[in-house]
Amino acid sequence: MRTLILGGVRSGKSRLGEQYALASGLQVVYVATTVPEGDVELQERVRQHRARRPSTWLTIEEPFELGQVLRANASPERCLLVECLTLWLTNLLCERPDQLESERDSFCEALTHVTGELILVGNETGLGVVPLGTLSRRFVDVSGELHQKLAVLCERVSLTVAGLAIDLKSPVSASAINADFD
Repeated sequence: MRTLILGGVRSGKSRLGEQYALASGLQVVYVATTVPEGDVELQERVRQHRARRPSTWLTIEEPFELGQVLRANASPERCLLVECLTLWLTNLLCERPDQLESERDSFCEALTHVTGELILVGNETGLGVVPLGTLSRRFVDVSGELHQKLAVLCERVSLTVAGLAIDLKSPVSASAINADFD
């Protein structure tokens, strides 16, 4: 099962992803996309996330090459939890803009071959005003396009608001809807 969880900052999306990972019953590999060097506030957020995670979870820190990480670590016995897609896009846009498209394509291609569970967590950036500045608008465009593509590729898509999950797409709801038309 591939799951996409979107939500605003502090909406509960990370905690939901962690709950899904625990419920999988599989070995969890937590793929962190940020390395918070030099940012005290971000270091504190990372510390809080680490403190919540069980010590049995494996952690991989990879800010750029998510497709490669998925290919190397996916297996039927594992649940991969990727946190956070928007930080990953930020890393690429700011540090490796010439690799953004190839890394995004590599990542999306890897999704189609993942075995086991996969949980992707990202910030929904398309609910606000159009931002000022070329880089900010590019970021919102790139993240929105990626989220739309991932929503097609994932079997389950959730939006978190105020700590509550809203199922936007799930195998259960899709089959229930289809049953009504039979």
